Amino acid sequence: MKIIILAGGKGERFWPFSRLTKPKQLLPIVSSKTMLEETIERLEGLVKTEDIFISTRKDLVPPIKAIIKDFPDENFIIEPMPKDTAAAIGFAVTMVNKRSPGSVVAVLPADHTIKEKDLFQKDLFNASRIAKETGCLITFGIQPTRISTGYGHIELGEIINDTYDTPAYEVKSFKEKPDYATAKMYNEKGNFVWNSGMFIWTIPSIMEAIEKHMKELFEGLMQIQDVMDTDEEDRAVHDVFHALPRISIDYGVMEHADNVLCLKSRFTWDDVGSWTALERVTGVDPDRNIIKSLWKGQDTKNSIIVSDGDLVVTLGVNNLIIVKSKNALLVMDKSREQEIKKIVEELSEDEDLKKKFIDE
Repeated sequence: MKIIILAGGKGERFWPFSRLTKPKQLLPIVSSKTMLEETIERLEGLVKTEDIFISTRKDLVPPIKAIIKDFPDENFIIEPMPKDTAAAIGFAVTMVNKRSPGSVVAVLPADHTIKEKDLFQKDLFNASRIAKETGCLITFGIQPTRISTGYGHIELGEIINDTYDTPAYEVKSFKEKPDYATAKMYNEKGNFVWNSGMFIWTIPSIMEAIEKHMKELFEGLMQIQDVMDTDEEDRAVHDVFHALPRISIDYGVMEHADNVLCLKSRFTWDDVGSWTALERVTGVDPDRNIIKSLWKGQDTKNSIIVSDGDLVVTLGVNNLIIVKSKNALLVMDKSREQEIKKIVEELSEDEDLKKKFIDE
């Protein structure tokens, strides 16, 4: 089995800690280790280092190499420009196929947290066997632990494969992030799981699905494949990516394919998508605060306070997110945390502000 770790994201919802040159996956959000380090260590004992590939931006290679010592240069897959996960995954699969034709490949985001390494490895190994035996596209579904509007959902049908101790279910449909009432209904029905964004498939299976459902992407990948290891490769990669649509693998392929199976994970998972995710993965103090800062305060409740070294003092506050990093201070109501991405986008529209507060 080959592993492709997607590590090219910007992590905008963790601004101002997360910057373009040091996004969420390169930060110690959950523990003392970066999320990318945790992702790689989670695979130790299951696959060898030479079977792990990191798909990322060119500018992130030096900071990644500074964190992940002795990672093979040839195992970096450089995305020439951001085009969402369909293009990134298709390109990465094409590059892996050059090294190891026809392999089983697992695609894993670099910024998730999973607690039970042993259960994760067992489920991943079972998924790889089912993918190889059936030729189906496999994804992990997460059993909901609460009503969530922040995750896409997967509607499950009958068990299709119960050969191993992780049964594989028919996928009846993929659902976009629901409103609260819809998410509550999904939970009550009992046959809906969260979409984890992790995939396992054989290279022939995913390439066949891309050819069927994303013809433009497939043709572009074939153009790249035809000139691999020649002087034309870099130009072809640039030209192909420039013309590709920006779309996720979920929308472009998985929602349309008729051979998708879902394994209910047995491990505890969180995508750590925003600051309030820390309440789930690290826990809170008796006042329901999370303090990752030099801090003094009174009558402070239900708040998240993070600083890169400066003292933070709070008096009589409730339900706030306060983050001080580098040259920026963020103060917002927890209920509006999803809007931080809009603020980052607005800052990015001004080149001076973007360079000072987003890029660096």
